[in-house]
Amino acid sequence: MPEGIDAVIFDWGGTLTRWHDVDFHAESLALAQAVVDVDHDVEVSRERLHAANETIWGRSRDHQQSATVADLFSEAGLEHDPGLLTAYFEFWEPHTLTDPDVGPLFEALRAAGVKVGVLSNTIWPRAWHEGFFRRDGVDHLIDGDVYTSEIPWTKPSPHAFRAAMDAVGATEPRRCVYVGDRLFDDVWGAQNAGMRAIHVPHSVIPPTQIGHSEGTPDAVVHRLGEILAVLDAWV
Repeated sequence: MPEGIDAVIFDWGGTLTRWHDVDFHAESLALAQAVVDVDHDVEVSRERLHAANETIWGRSRDHQQSATVADLFSEAGLEHDPGLLTAYFEFWEPHTLTDPDVGPLFEALRAAGVKVGVLSNTIWPRAWHEGFFRRDGVDHLIDGDVYTSEIPWTKPSPHAFRAAMDAVGATEPRRCVYVGDRLFDDVWGAQNAGMRAIHVPHSVIPPTQIGHSEGTPDAVVHRLGEILAVLDAWV
């Protein structure tokens, strides 16, 4: 492992988990189950939530503005009960499984003295992400994690990457590596923040989520297990 690397920070969805195509109609319908207005029409609520989802992720793409689940309902003009988000959580859970390469990779990085971090663009609460890592037995291998639902910015803002560096105790971007599946949010964003970037091209990014720029990755891997060899080659 090269001595010049202090931390490797990972994207979550589509990187630490495998990319899945998502039925966004079904997602919005699951969200609508949390609306508390007894007179609401489920289909109308679904449509409003779907449009609100497009709006908040558009703000993330174009302005790096973060949001939460509560912000999504507010944008839709709907009241919700967080305790009724069970259907939404259950809709997403099959898409949250940690890649089998993650445990061995994280263990090898930490054994080499390299910090392991996570930086995810998400509207979900921290507790959900921590629960997925705990369920899959890798939570103890993460030195610091940042979820944009808790900070003002999303990737590719340099502020988001700085927050992730702070979380793992890293101070020099040039000694950090970011791993992600998106050429805008992850590769261009990390490089713009002064880091090297490794692209994992697992994902078919929806056209509405593609940003204005694409970075040229410093390396490309098709399995997370290939990352150690890339880092060794950077000695």
